[in-house]
Amino acid sequence: MPDNTPPETGAASRDAVESLIRRGMAARREDRPDEAMRHMKAAVALARFGQDPLALARALHGQANVERDLGRLDAALQLYLEAVPLCRRGNDPLVLAHTVRHLGDVLREMGDLNAARRCYAETLALYRADPDAPPLDVANAVRPAAILCEALGEAGEARALWREAGDLYGRAGVEAGVSESAARLERLG
Repeated sequence: MPDNTPPETGAASRDAVESLIRRGMAARREDRPDEAMRHMKAAVALARFGQDPLALARALHGQANVERDLGRLDAALQLYLEAVPLCRRGNDPLVLAHTVRHLGDVLREMGDLNAARRCYAETLALYRADPDAPPLDVANAVRPAAILCEALGEAGEARALWREAGDLYGRAGVEAGVSESAARLERLG
């Protein structure tokens, strides 16, 4: 007879959720989307039993990333929309910033540029308010804001953001980001 008792809701459950997320991220990096999705869905299912909104938000975010990789933007959007309020209940502004940035990316890809702009503005405000925010995370938030400004024909703002992104990528040691920023700046004139 199956045991329908929910899994533990304490630290052990949180650790299990994080382990599933890590496995999903590894599968995603290694281009194994089916395996990544299995791990992320399992993380979401387990996290729903817990009392940790950030663990559930991270699991939803992870599943949304895989959905996005597979081109299923509507599914990704719904997962990010569920994750963001959970992040707001948590006490980690950097997790909120990261999740809102990904929501903005999907909205931009879907053509909702005004909603994407609001997401990027919130994300950048959160990152800039934290002096310990990792430069790579901030750069990865500045970059899509610059792309959005280019799409909207706001060349001056795009240039300022690409300069900032290039500096941040340089501090993070990401040469590809520095090169992209320089190329975008050159194209913008």
